[in-house]
Amino acid sequence: MISIGDVLVSNQVIEEQFVCDLVKCKGGCCVDGDAGAPLEKQELEELKNAYQFVHPYLTRESISVIENGGKYIYDTQFGWVTPTLGSGMCAYGIKAEDGVVKCGIEQAHKDGKTSWKKPLSCHLFPIKIKKSKKTKTDLVNYEPREDLCQAACSLGKKQKVPVFVFLRDALIRKYGNDFYEALSATATHFSKLP
Repeated sequence: MISIGDVLVSNQVIEEQFVCDLVKCKGGCCVDGDAGAPLEKQELEELKNAYQFVHPYLTRESISVIENGGKYIYDTQFGWVTPTLGSGMCAYGIKAEDGVVKCGIEQAHKDGKTSWKKPLSCHLFPIKIKKSKKTKTDLVNYEPREDLCQAACSLGKKQKVPVFVFLRDALIRKYGNDFYEALSATATHFSKLP
C-alpha cells in the first residue's frame, strides 16, 4: 500500500495496466452491476442541476424511470446511486447504433451543456474507493471486472499505460494535483527498484 496523506492506495494502481476498450466491452460497466453508479453526497445536487441538460440525450424509458423514481435513489447496500432500467443499465446511459453504451451526462458535458462530467465513481472506474471504518482513511483499490475488463487489461498492457496514468484526470478531480504528483513520483521510484 502507498500512503499519501489520509489516502491508502493499492500497489496495483501503479503496477497494473489498463485502457478502456469500448469497442470490445460495449460500455458494459454502465450495464453490469448490483445497483446504479454510486454517488457522493455533494454529487446529488450536481445531478439535479445537470438533469435539465442531460434530459434531451435520454430515451423515453430513461426519462420515465428518472421522473417517476427520482434522479438518484438510496440503496441500503451502496448508498446513493443512479437509478437503473429494467435491463440493469444506468438510466443515464445511452446506447449508440454500434451497441456501445455511453453516458448521457458525459455527452452533455462534452457538448458544453453542463460543467459536471459524470459521477466520480464512473470517472474513476476500475478504481473503487472505500472508507476505512476505524480511521476514515480512503482505501483506493484497483478492481476491474474479471470478464468485462479483459480487453481493457490487454489494451493497457499492449500500450503500457499504468492504471493511475489512464485515470489521471479522475484522480486529480478526486484528490487534487499534489496527490497525483506524489502518486506519480512514487510510481517512478518503485519502477527504479531492483
